[in-house]
Amino acid sequence: MLYYLFNYLDKHFNLAGAGVFQYISFRAGMAAFLSLLITITFGKQLINFLRKKQVGEDIRDLGLEGQIQKKGTPTMGGLIIIAAILIPTILFAKLDNVYVILLIVATCWLGVIGFLDDYIKVFRKNKEGLAGRFKIVGQVGLGLIVGLSLYFSDSVVVREVSPASLASIEVGNYQQDLETKVEYKDVKSTKTTVPFLKNNELDYSKIFPFIPESYTWIIYVGVVILIITAVSNGANITDGIDGLAAGTSGIIGLALAILAYLSGRIDFSSYLNIMYIPNLAELVIFCTAFVGACLGFLWYNAYPAQVFMGDTGSLTLGGIIAVVALAVRKELLIPVLCGIFLIENLSVIMQVSYFKYTKKKYGEGRRIFLMSPLHHHFQKKNIHEAKIVTRFWIVGILLAIITLATLKLR
Repeated sequence: MLYYLFNYLDKHFNLAGAGVFQYISFRAGMAAFLSLLITITFGKQLINFLRKKQVGEDIRDLGLEGQIQKKGTPTMGGLIIIAAILIPTILFAKLDNVYVILLIVATCWLGVIGFLDDYIKVFRKNKEGLAGRFKIVGQVGLGLIVGLSLYFSDSVVVREVSPASLASIEVGNYQQDLETKVEYKDVKSTKTTVPFLKNNELDYSKIFPFIPESYTWIIYVGVVILIITAVSNGANITDGIDGLAAGTSGIIGLALAILAYLSGRIDFSSYLNIMYIPNLAELVIFCTAFVGACLGFLWYNAYPAQVFMGDTGSLTLGGIIAVVALAVRKELLIPVLCGIFLIENLSVIMQVSYFKYTKKKYGEGRRIFLMSPLHHHFQKKNIHEAKIVTRFWIVGILLAIITLATLKLR
């Protein structure tokens, strides 16, 4: 909204300083600042409101140190995360941008699913929350919206610059000047990036050569649904100890912001020899708001937590990460970038599968970990949860660095 206002003032009244809103870097910085300000300023008010309404977490006794003391801690704090993402995005981003629209839809969509889950747990006193089949239906529904939009929208293209024009592009050139000087063509494509390979592009239409190209959208949409479901559930499982999900998501969000900025600029994308996706850089504003919301939430969620995000927050954070990765065409980097989510998911799958296998074979279920997800295993080993979270953050930072290094390591 502010972008359009100041653009109008700059064009018609030549208002001093109004032109700064043309720069994505300025708007991204303002979005991060406002997001951080919203979460810190209004977070305490939300906590007090949730306490007044007795919206407290019902803790199951798993025999973990300090667990019982968390009983009654306000949950559904993900509401402040969602607000801190959406408000700066609406104020500073271009609202006619297809990627921004998709992310706003994804945030609201998964926020509603998570809210219903938390509402049933808290107010209906049903520990299971929203039935799993309804969650899956919601995630599949979002996957259909995102997948079909990315596949069929005329605004979602890859811009191929002519070899002659590539030679004239230098890093730091003004983006709009370059757009008018180079020769290019916009191509509808289902290509994505394969990490660590020299020819690092994979076209979904070539995965199954025996399937007619007109049916490629089915493969693509199926992949989108799988990724959104897996990552949102991974973030949900990771949200088990104070500050883990919020901090990890913030690290991932910052890496995605960098990837979106590089892929959305013609000079950086040509230098790094990666896909140039026009209009993608606008996602940086959403990503910085996302990072600001995660960091601001840590003000109250870091150990000892004054509020939990609940499924309202964790499902939304995971879904946002998945959709941004798909928009940037870096979804195959998710196992690396979201390695914390992946290992947390795998620890549960391995534990349950091994327990069922050994129970069937030996008549007694055995375990790989002391408890799953993995963070509970370390708690059982008497490592303080603050130390566990810090170490997981460090691993998350290393994984983000490796992800960014794939831009040159092929």
